Amino acid sequence: MKNRLEELRKQRGIRQEELAEILQVSRQTIGSLENGRYNPSILLAFKIARFFGTAIEDIFLYEEE
Repeated sequence: MKNRLEELRKQRGIRQEELAEILQVSRQTIGSLENGRYNPSILLAFKIARFFGTAIEDIFLYEEE
């Protein structure tokens, strides 16, 4: 699954550490999400989407294999 998290975060001028604090996760979690090494729980995906004021599917892009 690809995502636009890094792009959206940078558009807002937010560091990984700041986003992690807002979402109550570690900076490593944000880095892993941005690099595609980790898929978020549905709760975290909703928190991220709500923070950026967009739909989950506008951030996390599912591609069928």
